Amino acid sequence: MFELCLRSPEDRLEQLCDGLDVLDALSVSVEDADAQTDAEQALFGEPGMPAPREGWQRSRVMALFPGQEQARAALQLLSAQDFFVDCVALGIREVPEQDWVRLTQSQFVPVDITPDFWVVPTWHEPPEQARVVIRLDPGLAFGTGTHPTTRMCLRWIAAHGSAMGGGARPGMGRVLDYGCGSGILAIGAAKFGAKTVDAVDIDSAAVDSALLNALANHVNLLVGLPDLAQGVYQVVLANILAIPLKVLAPLLCSHVASGGALVLAGILERQAEELQAAYAPYCHLSVTDCEDGWILMTATC
Repeated sequence: MFELCLRSPEDRLEQLCDGLDVLDALSVSVEDADAQTDAEQALFGEPGMPAPREGWQRSRVMALFPGQEQARAALQLLSAQDFFVDCVALGIREVPEQDWVRLTQSQFVPVDITPDFWVVPTWHEPPEQARVVIRLDPGLAFGTGTHPTTRMCLRWIAAHGSAMGGGARPGMGRVLDYGCGSGILAIGAAKFGAKTVDAVDIDSAAVDSALLNALANHVNLLVGLPDLAQGVYQVVLANILAIPLKVLAPLLCSHVASGGALVLAGILERQAEELQAAYAPYCHLSVTDCEDGWILMTATC
C-alpha cells in the first residue's frame, strides 16, 4: 500500500477530498498541518449543529492507494485540476503491511471505573479483581468507557446501585438513558440492579449498537428512538453535550420522578453556570464529579 500526502488550504479541502474519493482512494484522512506548533488550531462542534469550519487553515491530507502507480496517477490527475491551486504534494511513501485488526485492538485495553468495576473489550480477559464487567468493543456509537464523561456516569451508577443479584438501592428502580450511544450507561445501570432500563437515541445506528451490546452483556434493555421514553423514572441519565442538554432541559426533567435523580454529562467546567441557569426552573444542578476538564452535574428532583 502507498500513501499520497498533500497539504491543502481550508477553502480547497472539500474538493480535494472529493477528488481523492472519485479516484478510488482506499481511505482519506485529514489532520491539522500545523499540529504541535504555535499555529495549531482546535476545532470543536456540537451534535446536530453545522461544523464550525470546513477544516484547518492548512490541512494535511493522507490518501491510501493499493499501489505506487495508482498514487502517482491520482497526483497527476489532481494536479491538473483548477481546485488544486495552492495545494502542495508532500510526497508518496510505502506503508508497511500490518495486522490492522490487531493494531486497532491494541489501542483498547480494560478500563477501570472502580477497583472492582471494569469495562473490558471482548479480546481481553477481565482483571481478577473485576466483580462487575461490561463487555464492550469500539464501534460506531459513542461510549467505550475511555472518555471522562462516560467514566463519571458509570462511577455515579456504581455508587448508587447494587451489583447484579444484590438488589437495587432506592432510586435505581426505573432508569432512562437518554442519548444512549453504545448503551454503556444503560448496561451499567442494569448490572447495578436497576429494575427496568429504557435506552433511547436519535441515531438508529446507536439503537442497533445498544441492542447488540445488551445481548452481549446478558442484560435486558428496552432500546429505541426518543419517543420510546414514556412516564417518569427514578434515574434519568444523559451524557450528550452542553447545547443539546440545555435544549432538552424541560423534557429531561419531565421524565424524572419526584425524589428521583437527574445525571448529566458531556459538560465542560466552564459551562457549569449556563447549565445551572437552564435547569433552574426545574431543579438545582450541582457539580458532583470532575475529570480532565469535564464535569458531572446531578440534581434530586
